[in-house]
Amino acid sequence: MRLHPSELYFYHSPTQPIDKQTKAYAKTLTKFVNEIDVIKEPITATQWDQILRKLQLRPKDLLNRSHPDYQNQIAGKDWDDEGWLNILVKFPHLIKSPIAIFKNRAILCRTPSDILKLD
Repeated sequence: MRLHPSELYFYHSPTQPIDKQTKAYAKTLTKFVNEIDVIKEPITATQWDQILRKLQLRPKDLLNRSHPDYQNQIAGKDWDDEGWLNILVKFPHLIKSPIAIFKNRAILCRTPSDILKLD
């Protein structure tokens, strides 16, 4: 995954209220915000792996564990690393917060203002 240094990559689900607020903060950091709607634009397992390495998180750290889809289809099962990556590919709507990558740093934005930590 090649990233342009002056571009902020914003992985999000536009249906989430926190995502809209965080996107507004993102535009204060740079005028070059590359929005990636994780629902409409499929992210491959390899891309998720690269994003997770930048975040220094595990796949399950990104997921909303209270969502009914998580409870019905994922919880209580034993998944290996590849399995967790495939869950991200198949269920991107379970991502609990937007992800921002800017200047080779990444953050899971649990609150809208978290994105400002990339400045």
